[in-house]
Amino acid sequence: MSSTILTVYDLSKSYNIYPIFEGVGFTLNAGEKAALVGPNGVGKSTLLKIIAGQETASGGSVVKAKTLRVVYVPQEAASSFASESDLSYSPEDTLYNAMLDAVGPVRSLQERLRELEAEMAGVKGGEWDRLMAQYEVVTHRFEMAGGYDLEHRVEQVLGGLGFNPEQYEQTLSTMSGGQRTRAALARALLADPDLLLLDEPTNHLDIEAIEWLESFLLQWRGTLLAIAHDRRFLNKVTSRTLDMEFTKPKSFTWYSKSGELRDGGEVPAYSRLQDYPAGYEKYLQLKAERYERMLAEYEAQQETISRTWDFIRRYKEGQKKRQAFGRLKRLQRAHNEGLLDRPAERAQLRLTLRAHVRSGQSVFEAEDLVIGYPGKVLARCPDLEIERGERVALIGPNGVGKTTLLRTMMGQHAPLAGHLELGHNVRFGYYAQAHEGLDARNTVLEEVRSVRNMTEEAARDLLGKMLFSGDNVYKQVGDLSGGERSRVALTKLTLTDANFLILDEPTNHLDLDAQEALTEVLTNYDGTILFVSHDRAFIDDLASQVWVMDNGTLAAYDGNYTDYLAEKARREAVAAGAVAVSTNGKAQPAAAVKVDTREQSKAAQRQNRAGERERARLLKRKEAAEGRVSELEERLNSCSDKLTRATEQRDLDEIVKLGTEYAALEEELDRAYAEWNSLEEEVQAEA
Repeated sequence: MSSTILTVYDLSKSYNIYPIFEGVGFTLNAGEKAALVGPNGVGKSTLLKIIAGQETASGGSVVKAKTLRVVYVPQEAASSFASESDLSYSPEDTLYNAMLDAVGPVRSLQERLRELEAEMAGVKGGEWDRLMAQYEVVTHRFEMAGGYDLEHRVEQVLGGLGFNPEQYEQTLSTMSGGQRTRAALARALLADPDLLLLDEPTNHLDIEAIEWLESFLLQWRGTLLAIAHDRRFLNKVTSRTLDMEFTKPKSFTWYSKSGELRDGGEVPAYSRLQDYPAGYEKYLQLKAERYERMLAEYEAQQETISRTWDFIRRYKEGQKKRQAFGRLKRLQRAHNEGLLDRPAERAQLRLTLRAHVRSGQSVFEAEDLVIGYPGKVLARCPDLEIERGERVALIGPNGVGKTTLLRTMMGQHAPLAGHLELGHNVRFGYYAQAHEGLDARNTVLEEVRSVRNMTEEAARDLLGKMLFSGDNVYKQVGDLSGGERSRVALTKLTLTDANFLILDEPTNHLDLDAQEALTEVLTNYDGTILFVSHDRAFIDDLASQVWVMDNGTLAAYDGNYTDYLAEKARREAVAAGAVAVSTNGKAQPAAAVKVDTREQSKAAQRQNRAGERERARLLKRKEAAEGRVSELEERLNSCSDKLTRATEQRDLDEIVKLGTEYAALEEELDRAYAEWNSLEEEVQAEA
């Protein structure tokens, strides 16, 4: 049976008079791997800091096993390696030396071995025998601690988290914040603590590094408590879920001995913790079942209360007066002791995204595109095309040029070579990974109103849908958390009326509920999306195409992330000669596919002669159809602009007339698109 290494008992935390959480309690056993989940702002990071000794609790206690080594890696560990263990570092340390410092006990043994070797070189006889006996003991301890494998372990962890050997001698002070945060994670893993506390460990990792970290933690024997907003990471690594949830603020009333209802003030909202013995997917199911059970208990109580009041009103003056007053006293006592509250549902983002202007069928095209900076090529791209309504995921390791490609597409960077073009009537909206589009000096309200002129009431209503309420709208953007800044940036995006969204890591800093809401909104969005993400579940839910950047090239795959993995595996098998593709497109063992090249050549010549004639006719019809589509799109957009002006002027007759015209043009455009698509399919089939 596993031993308990951590006990959290009745823990509470308040800032001034405002409670953050109350009554938090749980235990962790050796070897357990648990997730700490909940909406942004419930106090998850604060709880980890209290366990790590970085903050003090307002009440309750944290009891740790003797000699327990705890390492804590905060969400943004760019400035320090905060932990209870001695993982201090100098900014002028190289990356490699900082990693060696993390394994201090092993290095101490290594240094002792060198000292003994130096001493043994200058002595003989009995003294040499004595030193040799010590040397053998230290050697055994060094070997058992993995000392001979030390350099390999360091290189394995650094490589797994995305560092290359050229960076080993780079000083930490010259690294980006994201790189230093990854370095802090690497040091924590190398330190091999008894209890590892991780706050958003996947935030600065690419997909390959996330999958490496998952494998590492699955094999690691220590105890883990992790905050993460990556569903696949939680499903794969954790087997227990600690859920922190908000309560609702409520007015408190009580009955005096004389039976008078008195005001007891207001109980502010705070967070509490629920423990579920399951991984994330199962936890969602158990939480839904718990909610239904609590709702049924609440409704049953309310029904009992209602029946009791009916009895009291009916018989308080009749023969059953004594029974009525007895029930009234019991009801008042139950009220003072605390009735069941209606279970609260989590507040959901009510985000609305709509492409108010329809783009052309082709949204983006590129030929022989080369991106990068003068003197440095980041990637060479094949011919690319994005059509209206597509959702394209752009993935690849950190630093390969994904953000540079986005900025090149938007005209912020000039391509080094090649040609790119946005389609007809394309209006893009950009979501920056680091929220560069936000002004830190503005309040939330000012930032939203900077996009579109609107009344304060309208702006507050919009922000309320994004979970900003009360005085929160007057917070300065620079004082917001990462999740709050993400919600401000998304709010601004809803006001752009863009029909082509370019999103750089849109799920970063969003809690799991907000991610699910965003996924649903983007799935129903009627425009086109190109997004960078390392969240595999998000890509699977949304993408219809995956662009992979790596090793200076870009490759396109149809489907979502799971489809990409399957196709990548198939291509690798074909390249390795394990599979060959027959003429009917089915994969077969290489030895089973026999091709008569001479017959194929003759058949191809006959097909080419007949096909060229048919292709010329189809291309001519397709060009005519494209011209018709462009003409109708221009008429439809013109009608839309007129309809907007008529709506602003409240001209009902013109609104009705233009509305009828708009509907007719839409139907005609749909037919034109259908004809164009049919001809395009024929052209592709002929090709």
